[in-house]
Amino acid sequence: MKMNLKNILLAAMLLMATPMVNAQFLTASDTSENSVKRYKSIINANKEIVDFIEYSLVQKGLPRHLRNLALIESHFNRNITSGAGAVGVWQFMTAHANQYGLTEQNRNDLYKSTKTAAVSLANLYKKYNNWITVVAAYNCGEGNIAKAMAAANSSQYHVFYKFLPEETINHVKKYLNACYATGELQAVLSNYNSSRMNTVFFADGGSKKDNSQLAETDINAGFNLNIIADELDVDMEKLLSWNPGISDELKQKGQSTLYLPTDLMPDFLLRKTKILSRSVKESNTPTIRQ
Repeated sequence: MKMNLKNILLAAMLLMATPMVNAQFLTASDTSENSVKRYKSIINANKEIVDFIEYSLVQKGLPRHLRNLALIESHFNRNITSGAGAVGVWQFMTAHANQYGLTEQNRNDLYKSTKTAAVSLANLYKKYNNWITVVAAYNCGEGNIAKAMAAANSSQYHVFYKFLPEETINHVKKYLNACYATGELQAVLSNYNSSRMNTVFFADGGSKKDNSQLAETDINAGFNLNIIADELDVDMEKLLSWNPGISDELKQKGQSTLYLPTDLMPDFLLRKTKILSRSVKESNTPTIRQ
């Protein structure tokens, strides 16, 4: 991967400015001893099935922790049928199964359904590049993910999740709980944070994003948007087009995410202290001058 010095410096500066998603949001919601024992007990009681699933995942280049998706979907019961009509260990709906050539009758076939699930999960990962969004998409479908992303104007799960069905949000929580029980939670969260960095920093195999792609950092209500625009030498209209609704969010919540093109973000970070100092002196609120 070719990276020039400017790209390296940009990545380093954004890495310092972009907060990691950690225990404050994406984490196990139930770390009780009973929860851990329950998940481990189900895995131990289905060792042959689990071994086959893990082998199939590894053969496809997928992480073993995806076995936890089958764990929360069906408890590895190949004969289970949900109220919505999902069948088997991987709880395939008819439409999802047909999409990958799995017949309705074979949805409870462990071998065929696992091979199909591995292909489906691999395809979802190519699309979303993190396992948390993959788990959400497996539950509610790619269409609902697209709608949630559009509603939130973000491709990051910790931003768009609130627009997903409650069942899907709980499904992701169960997955994180299961991964905690199996000692794989940190790997899942690290993968998510790595995906966030790739989204913020790079596109096209490591080249710097063009101006249509935005980096992000957090600001509080002490920052004046007019002064940000002035220091970066951009029109206020342009700044607001990158950050729709930011004025209201700063007023109501006292903080917001600021989005800027990747080539402008280093300038903001270098001048951040100066911008805040000017903002405090000239205005106590981030209002827009008329």
